[in-house]
Amino acid sequence: MITLRAMRPPARLAVPRISGAVLAAVLAAAAVAAPASAAPTGTAPPSALAASTLPAGSPPASVPAVSTLRASAPAASARPADMLAGGPATAAPAGVGALGAELADAGTGQLLWGRDADTRRPMGSVTKVMTALVVIQAGNLDRKITVPASAVSYVASHGASSAGLHAGDVLTARQLLDAMLLPSGCDAAYVLATAYGPGRAAFVAKMNAEARRLGLAKTRFANFDGLPYPTPRATYSTPASLIALGRTAMALAAFRATVDRRAYHLAGRNGHHAYTWRNTNLLLGSYAGTDGIKTGFTKAAGYCLLFEAHSGTSVLIGVVLHSTAIKPGARFTDARRMLGWGFSVLAASAARTARMSRPDR
Repeated sequence: MITLRAMRPPARLAVPRISGAVLAAVLAAAAVAAPASAAPTGTAPPSALAASTLPAGSPPASVPAVSTLRASAPAASARPADMLAGGPATAAPAGVGALGAELADAGTGQLLWGRDADTRRPMGSVTKVMTALVVIQAGNLDRKITVPASAVSYVASHGASSAGLHAGDVLTARQLLDAMLLPSGCDAAYVLATAYGPGRAAFVAKMNAEARRLGLAKTRFANFDGLPYPTPRATYSTPASLIALGRTAMALAAFRATVDRRAYHLAGRNGHHAYTWRNTNLLLGSYAGTDGIKTGFTKAAGYCLLFEAHSGTSVLIGVVLHSTAIKPGARFTDARRMLGWGFSVLAASAARTARMSRPDR
């Protein structure tokens, strides 16, 4: 097999903790320095920044409910001159077109910025993150599963994205995760849901049960792949909930090892054909430090992306919902702008923390 993988730090979650008050101070200064028009509707004010109660570098297997990730941190005064040497940061990332979005510290859950973060929206194939989570938590990823003919006819009848699976092929659950998460194969999602339900209806019930367990109150899954049925908005979530879901999934090694692959080639053997699956997440390879996660699209959802990237020891996780309905690349542009802004904010916060810790001279 041949795998093209993005490089990430070995200790992905070992992120230095930045005081919520310090980060709030940096963004408060940015808000003062920036014109009012710089903050879109729904932007989180500095006083709402989350001071996570999680120990830095050791998130639990299940991330706390969304509400617990948003405990307010006290604001502190700061001058724009105290920020980056290149000039003051803005209060929000510029030029982000997504209708819904959020950006947070992946290690602590600390919120940096959001837009309509609690508004329900369809998210297309970002749904498959929950599908993968349920499968990985169930375990036995080396179990062999035969691709039924119904999986092939399913994608054909729905005009759905496909991994090109062949009926009768025998693949492991781990290989099917690659087939689902890289090319966004609805055929692979169908096979996994059927096997791990057992049965697709039972599997979707498990997805919704896991959403409740994670405290994702505004999330509902009508199916296992994000297709727009029975209605275009039957499956939905919020930016805040998808951040929590993404953090939970990225805490699992089997998930991380899949979503950071730009491509995966499975050589043909007795029992299955040869396959080459390419990742639909074009942020991989176009933005240094990208670790994943998953694209999504339907006409109702528009172009969506749940993403994570690292810079040095800092790791950010973000999501954009409905960046546009007509330009697939807009979601990646939105993500790059959010990440560039977010890493500059974290750098400013780290610099401020360092200055505050110096002994008086």
